[in-house]
Amino acid sequence: MFQIIRNIFVIRELRNKVLFTLAILVIYRLGAAIPVPGIDLSIIKDLFQGGILGFLDLFSGGALARFAVFSLGIMPYITATIIMQLLQMVIPRLEEWAKEGETGRRKIQQIARYMTVGLALLQSTGMVFFFREAMVDHTWPYIFLIIVTLTSGTTLIMWLGELITQFGIGNGISLLIFTSIISEMPGAIIQMVRLGEINIFRIGLIGIIALAVVVGVIMIQQGERRITVQYAKQIRGRRVYGGRGTYIPLKVNQAGVIPVIFASSVLLFPAMIAQFFPGGLTQVIADMLSPAPGPGNVINPVYIGLYSVLIIIFTYFYSAVVFNPTDIADNFKKYGGFIPGIRPGRPTAGFLGKILNRITLPGSIFLASIAILPELFYGYMDVPFRFGGISLLIVVGVALETMKQLESQLLMRHYEGFFK
Repeated sequence: MFQIIRNIFVIRELRNKVLFTLAILVIYRLGAAIPVPGIDLSIIKDLFQGGILGFLDLFSGGALARFAVFSLGIMPYITATIIMQLLQMVIPRLEEWAKEGETGRRKIQQIARYMTVGLALLQSTGMVFFFREAMVDHTWPYIFLIIVTLTSGTTLIMWLGELITQFGIGNGISLLIFTSIISEMPGAIIQMVRLGEINIFRIGLIGIIALAVVVGVIMIQQGERRITVQYAKQIRGRRVYGGRGTYIPLKVNQAGVIPVIFASSVLLFPAMIAQFFPGGLTQVIADMLSPAPGPGNVINPVYIGLYSVLIIIFTYFYSAVVFNPTDIADNFKKYGGFIPGIRPGRPTAGFLGKILNRITLPGSIFLASIAILPELFYGYMDVPFRFGGISLLIVVGVALETMKQLESQLLMRHYEGFFK
């Protein structure tokens, strides 16, 4: 391992990419630690006691609890990206752009950037009114200043993530989320130790479960069904093309963590509305769809059941968006490819769709299982924070993808990589 790390810093280009990525992450953490001026942080901490904001605070790396410049985190950009992917199914022009390659992708990404700014503006306005009790000054110029600051913070995060993707190592947005989650780990462990309510046996049990989840996440993330594809020989002039075999890797977890974000957003929406308009029917619905209110409390079975069902539904839905069997079958037919034993065209699309549905089921069940794991820890094992499950899925997934990129860079220069 030390030799591999040494090899990384021996290669000048790779060393510059790693150092650039680390520098951007330092800037990101600095912005998450600088609070907006004129805010009473003690009042904000009281609002976070047993509320629904812990989930959002996790993805901002604690910036939301500090009401920092980067309080909104990268979630507006993720939401805009997801919306653009869904709109490609209903807007033909966006679908045409998606098929144009790099040029079309840039057009879609540019629209997603503008949409991110709009979503950040709406969310920052809502945050100002939600945290109005913690504001020292309630004049309109000061409110406008906070809204502009929070919106600019999200725009800066989006730019930092794109810089990492372009000039650094790994996917920038994923690494920012990875950094946010990792940064909360030491504080959560210290909080658990200080409370002293969890004995050594329970801590050991939590550690074993966490290790099992990590192993399961790696297996699911790396698991795939390979579909053999054969290309027919084609003679063009004096050259012969095709006649080779390859495969299509169908991942068990084709949708990643997107279904969990969808499901969480749906369940958090009534609670967010209830925070702005307490009482009435909205509050009743929010209470029905709320998780355990605090450590040691019995979890809500309605919340757990609906959460799991939504994750499974969104997993199937998003997998169909990411992998379209009809388009794949049309491409095979266009370039002379076929699956051995399956006729081209509609039978190929039906065959791919059937396999996709089969492997998506265990992936969706696993995703739902690890998503409710933090609630079980929080409600039944007196763990004073909601951590685990999806957090581990993101951390392990991003770590694996980053290591693969480093691996490819090392092997390309004839150095030994991480995986053997």
